[in-house]
Amino acid sequence: MHITSKRADGYHNLQTIFQLLNFSDEVTFSLRNDGEIKRIYGNETISPDKDLILRSAHTLKKYSKTKAGVDIGVIKKIPSGGGLGGGSSNAATVLIALNDLWNLKLPKSELLDI
Repeated sequence: MHITSKRADGYHNLQTIFQLLNFSDEVTFSLRNDGEIKRIYGNETISPDKDLILRSAHTLKKYSKTKAGVDIGVIKKIPSGGGLGGGSSNAATVLIALNDLWNLKLPKSELLDI
Protein backbone atom coordinates (compact mmCIF):
# COMPACT_ATOMS: atom_id res chain seq x y z
CA MET A 1 0.00 0.00 0.00
CA HIS A 2 1.28 3.44 -0.90
CA ILE A 3 -0.19 6.79 0.19
CA THR A 4 -0.34 8.98 -2.92
CA SER A 5 -1.84 12.19 -1.53
CA LYS A 6 -3.92 13.74 1.23
CA ARG A 7 -7.47 14.76 0.37
CA ALA A 8 -9.29 17.92 1.43
CA ASP A 9 -11.53 15.83 3.74
CA GLY A 10 -8.50 14.65 5.74
CA TYR A 11 -8.43 11.13 4.29
CA HIS A 12 -5.66 9.85 2.02
CA ASN A 13 -5.71 8.48 -1.52
CA LEU A 14 -4.07 5.07 -1.62
CA GLN A 15 -2.47 2.91 -4.25
CA THR A 16 -2.73 -0.79 -3.46
CA ILE A 17 -2.07 -4.15 -5.06
CA PHE A 18 -4.50 -7.01 -4.51
CA GLN A 19 -3.69 -10.69 -4.82
CA LEU A 20 -6.29 -13.45 -5.01
CA LEU A 21 -5.71 -16.19 -2.46
CA ASN A 22 -6.36 -19.87 -2.96
CA PHE A 23 -7.42 -20.59 0.63
CA SER A 24 -10.28 -19.68 2.90
CA ASP A 25 -11.70 -20.31 6.34
CA GLU A 26 -14.30 -23.06 6.62
CA VAL A 27 -17.42 -22.12 8.59
CA THR A 28 -20.14 -24.65 9.47
CA PHE A 29 -23.63 -24.02 10.83
CA SER A 30 -26.08 -26.35 12.57
CA LEU A 31 -29.56 -25.26 13.65
CA ARG A 32 -30.37 -25.28 17.37
CA ASN A 33 -33.96 -25.21 18.58
CA ASP A 34 -33.10 -23.96 22.07
CA GLY A 35 -32.23 -20.43 20.93
CA GLU A 36 -28.57 -20.70 21.99
CA ILE A 37 -25.70 -19.46 19.82
CA LYS A 38 -22.53 -21.47 20.45
CA ARG A 39 -19.08 -21.77 18.92
CA ILE A 40 -18.45 -25.51 18.82
CA TYR A 41 -14.85 -25.35 17.54
CA GLY A 42 -12.30 -22.88 16.20
CA ASN A 43 -10.97 -19.54 17.47
CA GLU A 44 -10.77 -20.75 21.06
CA THR A 45 -8.23 -18.01 21.82
CA ILE A 46 -10.61 -15.16 20.93
CA SER A 47 -12.88 -13.89 23.70
CA PRO A 48 -16.59 -14.07 22.78
CA ASP A 49 -17.01 -10.29 22.99
CA LYS A 50 -14.30 -9.80 20.32
CA ASP A 51 -15.33 -12.74 18.12
CA LEU A 52 -16.82 -11.24 14.94
CA ILE A 53 -18.58 -14.51 14.11
CA LEU A 54 -20.45 -14.65 17.43
CA ARG A 55 -21.09 -10.91 17.43
CA SER A 56 -22.64 -11.14 13.95
CA ALA A 57 -24.84 -14.07 14.95
CA HIS A 58 -26.05 -12.36 18.15
CA THR A 59 -26.67 -9.08 16.32
CA LEU A 60 -28.78 -10.80 13.65
CA LYS A 61 -30.70 -12.77 16.29
CA LYS A 62 -31.51 -9.60 18.22
CA TYR A 63 -32.39 -7.68 15.04
CA SER A 64 -34.67 -10.41 13.67
CA LYS A 65 -36.15 -11.46 17.02
CA THR A 66 -35.86 -15.11 15.96
CA LYS A 67 -36.17 -17.85 18.57
CA ALA A 68 -33.74 -20.09 16.65
CA GLY A 69 -30.16 -20.74 17.65
CA VAL A 70 -27.07 -22.14 15.96
CA ASP A 71 -23.86 -24.08 16.53
CA ILE A 72 -21.01 -22.51 14.57
CA GLY A 73 -17.68 -24.14 13.80
CA VAL A 74 -14.67 -22.56 12.14
CA ILE A 75 -11.50 -24.00 10.67
CA LYS A 76 -9.18 -21.00 10.32
CA LYS A 77 -6.91 -20.96 7.28
CA ILE A 78 -6.70 -17.17 6.87
CA PRO A 79 -4.28 -15.81 9.50
CA SER A 80 -6.01 -13.76 12.21
CA GLY A 81 -4.91 -10.15 12.28
CA GLY A 82 -3.11 -10.49 8.96
CA GLY A 83 -5.10 -7.80 7.20
CA LEU A 84 -6.54 -10.31 4.74
CA GLY A 85 -10.17 -9.73 5.71
CA GLY A 86 -10.82 -13.17 7.18
CA GLY A 87 -12.77 -11.89 10.18
CA SER A 88 -14.85 -9.48 8.13
CA SER A 89 -15.67 -12.05 5.46
CA ASN A 90 -16.59 -14.60 8.14
CA ALA A 91 -18.91 -12.06 9.79
CA ALA A 92 -20.63 -11.44 6.44
CA THR A 93 -20.84 -15.20 5.83
CA VAL A 94 -22.60 -15.62 9.18
CA LEU A 95 -25.25 -13.03 8.27
CA ILE A 96 -25.93 -14.62 4.88
CA ALA A 97 -25.92 -18.21 6.17
CA LEU A 98 -28.13 -17.51 9.20
CA ASN A 99 -30.55 -15.49 7.10
CA ASP A 100 -31.05 -18.71 5.13
CA LEU A 101 -30.80 -21.23 8.01
CA TRP A 102 -33.22 -19.26 10.18
CA ASN A 103 -35.51 -18.61 7.18
CA LEU A 104 -35.52 -14.86 7.89
CA LYS A 105 -35.87 -13.82 4.23
CA LEU A 106 -34.13 -10.48 4.83
CA PRO A 107 -32.95 -8.79 1.62
CA LYS A 108 -29.19 -8.37 1.17
CA SER A 109 -29.62 -4.61 1.42
CA GLU A 110 -30.99 -5.07 4.94
CA LEU A 111 -28.17 -7.45 5.88
CA LEU A 112 -25.70 -4.75 4.79
CA ASP A 113 -27.27 -2.35 7.29
CA ILE A 114 -26.84 -4.86 10.12
